[in-house]
Amino acid sequence: MRPAPALGAAAAGLAALLALGACSFAPVYRPPAVAPAPVSYLEARGWKQALPQDFVSRGAWWTQFGDPVLDQLEGRLAQANQNLQAALARLQQARAQTRIARSSLFPTVNASLTPTRYAQSLNSPTYVPTHPTVIDDVTLQADTSYELDLWGRIRNQVASARASERASAADLATLDLSLHAELATDYFNLRSEDAQQDILDQTVSAYARALALTENLYHGGAAPISDVQQSQAQLQTARTQAADLRLHRAQSEHAIAVLLGESPSRFRMPSSALPPALTPPSIDPGLPSALLERRPDVAAAERRVQAANANIGVARAAYFPVFDLLGAAGFESTAVSNLISAPSWMWSVGSSVVQTLVDGGRHRAQSAQAHAAYDEQVANYRNTVLDAYQDVEDQIAALRELQQESASQALAVAATQAALEQVQDQYRAGVVTYLQIVVSQTAALNARLAALDIQTRRLSASVALVKALGGGWHS
Repeated sequence: MRPAPALGAAAAGLAALLALGACSFAPVYRPPAVAPAPVSYLEARGWKQALPQDFVSRGAWWTQFGDPVLDQLEGRLAQANQNLQAALARLQQARAQTRIARSSLFPTVNASLTPTRYAQSLNSPTYVPTHPTVIDDVTLQADTSYELDLWGRIRNQVASARASERASAADLATLDLSLHAELATDYFNLRSEDAQQDILDQTVSAYARALALTENLYHGGAAPISDVQQSQAQLQTARTQAADLRLHRAQSEHAIAVLLGESPSRFRMPSSALPPALTPPSIDPGLPSALLERRPDVAAAERRVQAANANIGVARAAYFPVFDLLGAAGFESTAVSNLISAPSWMWSVGSSVVQTLVDGGRHRAQSAQAHAAYDEQVANYRNTVLDAYQDVEDQIAALRELQQESASQALAVAATQAALEQVQDQYRAGVVTYLQIVVSQTAALNARLAALDIQTRRLSASVALVKALGGGWHS
């Protein structure tokens, strides 16, 4: 009946260890506070809300532009882009790191086979004259060790790794969104350059006809040589602009090729001008309070705060002793023939307690570093939230103002074209000089190019708004 108190003490000790095993020195995690979300976006006053379009996939937001070629290019991006492949590999690394951290929650078991032959020194204090000096020793042994996570060090390492893994997943989503947006922007730029090329080609043809007319007038004595020279200069300037535009077009095509993981040397996109009637789709930015749930970069920043919070627990646990349970079992013999036998059986059990007594302030510095890293991630998170609000406000303002610019620029195009036609008639009648023709032609060309530039900027701003909203939108 005497063992009962010993068993009770052992049970109490085990219960105490289990209770300690629930300890964690990480602060209770709460997402960092940010400034209250506004009720609505400041720049959305007078904003036209989009009509419900529940049939549209929120992921494939680019289908809203109604361009099959863009849809096909965007569909190729996910599998072909090398930056996305690298980000996916980083996510796989983060997942593996979580599994590595989690493995410390379980015992480690190692097996070893150690055949040894050694000669004992005759001057050894353990030497026995009647025993042989050359000895064979064969050991087959399994060792196990297990750290009791009394202070939550391992659990907090797992929590930190898991939060970092989720941040990597959000980073991948952010990059995916950014690359799809970049592809759409490059595509619209390319189509805009094709449209500009059409305008310049038409302009070169018109300038060539004007030069022929001026030369005929000069040979007939109705125009001075200066008119011919001005016409020639204007024609060559337009040709220079057209050549420079072809350079920009080639660079846009190369950028699209790289996004699609293809060699620019083998990638070609047929010329296709941006349709004049193409306008951005209606986009409802939703409520500012919902933005934090949609943006993957905000999610990544918040997960990094969570990881830093868990690392504080890891640093605090370093102040306390490490408890390890140790065990070994196996066989040892002087001959292989009787190695696996009952007399050769051996085992051992034990424990280890390690406590750092003097470390020169290392643990204190590590704790301070963990707290500072947490503060850094909190500041990054709050700044990411502010940047998110700014991105949306910027693009809403851009779309609103560019829509007004588009309307006024359309009137400017009509006015400059009418003025050009009038001046051309006056020049043929000998009422005005060729300089006025040059001025009117230049104004008409610049007005058309400006209108096309505004259209392209509107499309790019709509892509940027989708990106700022975190991809897709709720209508």
